[in-house]
Amino acid sequence: MPQIKKEVIAVTEQIFDTPAYTRSRRAYTLECAFEYFVTLLTSGTFLATLLTSMNVDDAATGVISSLISFAYLFQLLSIFIVQKIRNVKRVAVPVHFIGQLFFLILYLIPFFDIPQGIRTVLIVGCIMAGFCCRYLVTSVIFNWGNAYVNPAKRASFAATKEIISLLSGIVISLSMGYSLDKFIENNNVNGGFIVITIMILVMSICDFTCLMIMKNQKRESKSKNDSEPFWQVIKKLFRNKGFVSTVIIHSLHSFALYMTNGFMSTYRLKELAITVAVVETIHIASQLFRAAFSKPFARYADKHSYAKGITLGTTLFALAFLINIFTVPKTWWLVIIFTIMLDVSNAGTSQNLLNIPYSYIDRKYFVEASAIKASISGLCGFGASLIGSAILEAIQENGNTLFGIHVYGQQVLSAISFVIAVFAILFVKFVLEKQKIIAK
Repeated sequence: MPQIKKEVIAVTEQIFDTPAYTRSRRAYTLECAFEYFVTLLTSGTFLATLLTSMNVDDAATGVISSLISFAYLFQLLSIFIVQKIRNVKRVAVPVHFIGQLFFLILYLIPFFDIPQGIRTVLIVGCIMAGFCCRYLVTSVIFNWGNAYVNPAKRASFAATKEIISLLSGIVISLSMGYSLDKFIENNNVNGGFIVITIMILVMSICDFTCLMIMKNQKRESKSKNDSEPFWQVIKKLFRNKGFVSTVIIHSLHSFALYMTNGFMSTYRLKELAITVAVVETIHIASQLFRAAFSKPFARYADKHSYAKGITLGTTLFALAFLINIFTVPKTWWLVIIFTIMLDVSNAGTSQNLLNIPYSYIDRKYFVEASAIKASISGLCGFGASLIGSAILEAIQENGNTLFGIHVYGQQVLSAISFVIAVFAILFVKFVLEKQKIIAK
């Protein structure tokens, strides 16, 4: 029996070394990088600069920046279509590409001579439409791409993919941050938005090309007797304690993150008075640290479990917000440590939170499980941003004071995030890690 098992494993591994599988993995790796570039240019400092140029206030900027979390709800729609998809490429590729184009339109809005209120509505509309298209097929594409990855090396592959995205993203962040600063210095911020628009178009086309190169997935049509009803799948998933635990930890992580993170971009630019170029330089340094830790963290997760990888990342996540509590203009440099530690923590949480459903559910339910998990955690994250916005606005209206003590809103939000992160660590350690792993 042991000899037969070894032969089966050897044959299975040979499949992943075939030209079609290798080409698909490489194309998927590059596709993730190009998608990441578009995300970089439509979030953080770049999005904050766009919103600030249109006189959107700090609280609203934080909420709009956190729409990415609320947009995870669109993954729920994938549950209704996944069992009907017979040709993955024909469905996923065009929908994903249309979503990228909505992000491109985002930077064209300042050129329209329309009232402020309508501009804000258009910004929200483009962001929501873009993420709706993206997240409608995110779980489908993730499952499609990982079909060509050896399950025993899934975390390591994710780390390699992440490192490539991070390191190449550094070039994009630095060059575009420097370019945008130059346009701002010359009182021509709209010129910078044109450059960003062109970059998003180029990256979207490259993204589309990579998806077209990947080996397609086709499935035979199921009869009505073979297709499981939606509510039956839902019941199966929520009766699974391991799956429920993954939903809870992802939700706690999102709540802690979006309570503070959406409001940090304006804090860096305004209160801490850091330029876009310096902010992007800090971001680059943090990405280099994250890249350096991605492989070791991935090997740790592959060897032990995705849950233990999450424990490691969440510990650093909590420490990052603890440090940020003390970040004020006089100690502005602490934001560097905060940013680096937060990104390094993502090396332990990001990919493991995506992969962990593999540990507790049948793979045929992966898309549904991922969509539900992402949607619930996204809703928690957006809820946190609304609460954070109200707290920040109240503190700012009170002259940056709380109970008579001079304090910035972001310090208070960081303290809340820290407490939630500590609770998340305890949950992973005493609940999630105790769940029985049925698959990987």
